[in-house]
Amino acid sequence: MDFKTIMHLGRFKDIAVILFRYGFDDVLNRLGFPTRHLPGVRHSLELETSTFERIRRALEDLGPTFVKFGQMMSLRPDLLPYTLIQELRKLRDEVAPVAFSEIRVVLERSLSEPLEDIFSQFEEEPLASASMAQVHRAVLARSGQAVAVKVQRPGIGQVIKKDLYILEIVAQEIHERLEDFQVYELPNLARELRRTMTRELDFTLEARNIRIFRANFQNVDHCFAPGVVDPYVRRHVLTMELIQGRRLSEVMARTDTPEKLRLARLSLKAMVKQILEDGFFHADPHPGNILVTDEGAICLLDWGMVGRLSREMRYEIIDLIHAIVEKDSDRVLEIVLALARGGGSVEDRRLIHREILDLLDAYHGIPLEQLDLGSLLLDIATLLRDYKLHLPSDLAMMIRALITAEGTARELAPELNVIEEAEDLVKRLSMERWKPPELLRNVRRTLRYLGQMQREGPPRILKILEKIQRGDLNVRFQHENLGDLRRTLDSMSNRLTLGLIVAAMIIGSSMIITTGVEPYLFGYPALGIIGYLVSGLFGLWLIVTIVRSRRF
Repeated sequence: MDFKTIMHLGRFKDIAVILFRYGFDDVLNRLGFPTRHLPGVRHSLELETSTFERIRRALEDLGPTFVKFGQMMSLRPDLLPYTLIQELRKLRDEVAPVAFSEIRVVLERSLSEPLEDIFSQFEEEPLASASMAQVHRAVLARSGQAVAVKVQRPGIGQVIKKDLYILEIVAQEIHERLEDFQVYELPNLARELRRTMTRELDFTLEARNIRIFRANFQNVDHCFAPGVVDPYVRRHVLTMELIQGRRLSEVMARTDTPEKLRLARLSLKAMVKQILEDGFFHADPHPGNILVTDEGAICLLDWGMVGRLSREMRYEIIDLIHAIVEKDSDRVLEIVLALARGGGSVEDRRLIHREILDLLDAYHGIPLEQLDLGSLLLDIATLLRDYKLHLPSDLAMMIRALITAEGTARELAPELNVIEEAEDLVKRLSMERWKPPELLRNVRRTLRYLGQMQREGPPRILKILEKIQRGDLNVRFQHENLGDLRRTLDSMSNRLTLGLIVAAMIIGSSMIITTGVEPYLFGYPALGIIGYLVSGLFGLWLIVTIVRSRRF
């Protein structure tokens, strides 16, 4: 156990207590936590709720880092069962606001000016309050513009940094000790969470995401994101224009059917454009993140988490949509395996092909206007998970974003034909790859690749042949999932080393006692007595450790 881990022992205990109270003591025992010493009684929810709901409640109690982890996991339909994803989507990120005096300190430290010099008005009561930041309405002193100021909660960065360190340790332990959880690749997810949350803590990156979206949608009517007020954007402060409107979730309760149909088409086309044309999309476009203005336009909020798709991946998705519509199982299999990561045998490929045939048959009798494309992609992702194949994280987020946008559109207008709404854009993008500029781009890329192979290929082959001739060719083996064996060997070597040290100290102390070296203590050489005491303490500690581990 390193010093950094020792510094976080208190937080480790808090996490273990919360998990124990929600009935996850079996997991703690398998991870080696001494649950018999944990205080408190199991939470009363255990007898009333499902395992998935207890997971969600435990994440909420564990704090903002774990809430964000749950929210990120809810974006991965390729890893988790959909019922668990549905539960994780309920995770609440609303907390009591921080006192304005603390927010004022963050603002003035970040902007390097007194608050009154920047804002002529600043409402102390926030418009919204979440675990990482809260938003206040204000008016700029110089221009009189009404703005929304997003301020990071004081000290939240240190809290998240500590929890991320602990989460990475726990994820690694679970991956190594619990075989059933290895399919979820928790260590990779923990590292991905670190990257995501580190970026979300930097509001300058969120401002950049907004600028990219606004540039992509500058020629699109009735869909936008709030403008960024550049002079007042810092790592912990994000100032944006204040948008007046109602949440889409509020509009959905109205009975104005024509307006609902228009908003459904507008939001769905905006998401399809982001995914297929721009390759840059809002990762969580749920109704709470969409404002409807008085003019009937939609404004997308909260750009902390976005997804990106390469040009090649977008073309693969378009081909996949075509193959699904045409019920071409061979093409679907080819594209899916090209997109997925992970191993698989030839037999697995045959089984996956059969499963895809069954899946397409299940959708065969459904008219195109009723086809739920997001759900079909989710079923394909679930199928891949069963064969230990995973989609890239951005592609998995795209599926979740599409499911959310499609579900919102269908809730607004059940009669909406999703395929028809996306058809024009899909056809246009399909034809773009055959236009001369795109063909020329592909030819240049291929020639560049061939040139690189021609330059680097022969020298590399010669090096390999020379190593074989000299007998210097080495083969490296990488061992995985040997954490328990490593810990056992470490424990054995440590105990053996300590036992040898104790024995050496006893022998050395005995020699000092027999030689009568001064100074004396109680009539015996002091060094010999001290040696006996220290070796006795070490020996007693070693015996207690062996007995407590119950491995003797």
